[in-house]
Amino acid sequence: MSNHILVVDDDQSFRFLLEEALRKEGYTVTSAAGGEEALRLFHERSYMVVTLDVKMPGMDGFTVLEEMKRVKPEQSIVIITAYGAEKIAIEALNKGAYDYFTKPFDLDTLRLVIKRASERSRLGEENRNLREELGKKYRFEEMIGESGRMREVFSLMKKVADTDVTVLLLGESGTGKELAARAVHNAGSRQKGPFIKVNCAAIVEGLLESELFGHEKGAFTDAGFRKIGRFEAAHTGTIFLDEIGDMSLTTQAKILRVLQEREFERVGSADPIKVDVRIIAATNKDLAQAVKSGEFREDLYYRINVVSIHLPALRSRAEDIPKLFEHFIAKFNQEFHKEIRSISLEAMELLMKYSWPGNVRELENLLQRAVVLAENDMITIGELPFCIRCIDREIKVDMEQVDFSKSLFATVREVLADVEKQLILKALQKTNWNRGETATLLKISRKSLFNKMKRCHLSDEE
Repeated sequence: MSNHILVVDDDQSFRFLLEEALRKEGYTVTSAAGGEEALRLFHERSYMVVTLDVKMPGMDGFTVLEEMKRVKPEQSIVIITAYGAEKIAIEALNKGAYDYFTKPFDLDTLRLVIKRASERSRLGEENRNLREELGKKYRFEEMIGESGRMREVFSLMKKVADTDVTVLLLGESGTGKELAARAVHNAGSRQKGPFIKVNCAAIVEGLLESELFGHEKGAFTDAGFRKIGRFEAAHTGTIFLDEIGDMSLTTQAKILRVLQEREFERVGSADPIKVDVRIIAATNKDLAQAVKSGEFREDLYYRINVVSIHLPALRSRAEDIPKLFEHFIAKFNQEFHKEIRSISLEAMELLMKYSWPGNVRELENLLQRAVVLAENDMITIGELPFCIRCIDREIKVDMEQVDFSKSLFATVREVLADVEKQLILKALQKTNWNRGETATLLKISRKSLFNKMKRCHLSDEE
């Protein structure tokens, strides 16, 4: 950015005077005679400050201002107005301009305004660079966290990334074990090789061996062609064995052989196939206990547990939730063409208090829902699921009225709908059925309240 300033004005003599005055102050100056030219220059490089005339032929200054702020919201733009046009200046400030000065300009005023705008831009640039550095420090690929536990995880991942040691990822479901495996692969020397994922729990045991090692044509019924297995497909890259704790003892023995000898045979063949592959395994089970109970081979356990990395549950690193919120909101804004910019303090407080049994995956799904439902640029309590909105309330259900002839899912849905209706009714009664005050009390929009009242069949006659 340096100290470069863009001067935009259709008056050539004024533009010349302004350029000269700014150059004498040590600034590098580029000028444009109209809005279209200004935007072209603006898209080509960065400027510390833009001075912008309002009344110009063709594209007016307000249009240019709005486009520049859309592209770069933090841009410092100083508006130039004719004497006595303070109303125009105020409108420009409301649209995001930093400041204004009037024609004919006073040199001292010009120096002061440009100096302040430059300082603001410089501080903004420094803050942005600092945020980027912190972002690099407190994230690893798509994994985000600035808590002490996550910094330890990132440090360990960086140490093992450029080696070929077998890594065992531990942690509850939803903590990001697959993200961690991909991050280790992408940061290491095998990044140009394939990354092959196998969910050992999702494949029927009778088919797992064929999936892992492949098979020859005619090896078994329905084997009508030769199939390349996941290990062979992962040659020169990484294979990620997710939920390895669910693998049978028979398959465990074959995995052990691949680890020891780096070779295997396809099902139906006696010809060994050499493979160069790194193994990363993951489980949410206690493998040490599984070894004691005979459900997991001890020799395989020690083979895959060369380096173990435990991914902490989200409830144990709640301080990471604001950063995760920013990440997911940016992702879903782009996906759903929304412009969510913030979250209410009450909503964030509830997110921080919630226990997150589904961990980061649950937070991601919740924020996806919130972005879709949000009616303005802020996430409020109204967009949060019922279970989170009510964590500070004692919910009482009349169990005598529960219909157990239905499925658990249907029963729970009906119970929650009834509790929501009770809460809305109580709030309406408390505000004497003033819908505006009720919406404020429940921290939801009037439109959301109206829709809920309609769905719950609530009227002033209740």
